[in-house]
Amino acid sequence: MKYLLIIFSAYLFAASLQGAESSAAGDEGTWIVDFRDDFDHFNPNNWQDQILWVNDEDQCYVRNNELNTREVSNGTIKLRVIDLGEKRPCDNRNKFGKQHQDTQYIAGRITSKNRQEFVGGRWTARLRVENSGQAGMFPAWWLLGANNNEPPVEEENENICWPMPGSGEIDIFEHHSDGGPDHYAARAIKNLGYCGGGDWQQLMLVQEATLADYHEYAVQWSGSDLVFLLDGRQIYRSAGAGDELAEPFFAVLNFAKINNSAMRQTWAMEVDWVKHEYWQPR
Repeated sequence: MKYLLIIFSAYLFAASLQGAESSAAGDEGTWIVDFRDDFDHFNPNNWQDQILWVNDEDQCYVRNNELNTREVSNGTIKLRVIDLGEKRPCDNRNKFGKQHQDTQYIAGRITSKNRQEFVGGRWTARLRVENSGQAGMFPAWWLLGANNNEPPVEEENENICWPMPGSGEIDIFEHHSDGGPDHYAARAIKNLGYCGGGDWQQLMLVQEATLADYHEYAVQWSGSDLVFLLDGRQIYRSAGAGDELAEPFFAVLNFAKINNSAMRQTWAMEVDWVKHEYWQPR
């Protein structure tokens, strides 16, 4: 089934590229929504919990909305980092099989891997993060190549290491608290040609935004390029990155704790909706 989706997505990708360039030249067309989740409930056909340990993160990802770490209510999903007050065992493991140390922090992370995967087009999420800039905060809305070999691994072709072709990364919104409040990074990860070899800085824009307010954060394939948008406005164009990142992608939403700083309160990223679109020329 996944292979059929990839073939169909490749067709949509070609239309998307042609449409994006034609649109720039003045030809008519429209964006067609082929996936949207308004978070009226947690839909397992769209998302699954992703349980893994990356980036030496301090928190433990948990399943099934434990202690409201991924609560869906009132038409939004809230992904939270929660301080339990005392350490407990964590079953998260890194790609080498090492188990996470005991921790007092738990968090939510969901992915559309093996659920909703697309080639090209445009991905958008409307979200907000209150009280940004606190030490250790690391909320993110991003994409990863569908053949990535990190869990959950459910099909034979999920065997490509990050960030090689098939396992590339695009960060649409990533708030790293080290830089203070009300900013985020948008970028493609530059593949350096070997497993684990990714450059975060070369293709990155740091953008100001009032993170406590809702904004629409998007990335769009346009010709050979990737275009990053904030509330529908282009803020950054990464030349050639669209050609380098032409595989099917799935989406990830998560809130991590990147260091061992003490928390003053529960952290939350609230997501109103997520959608994917493709360009249809008229």
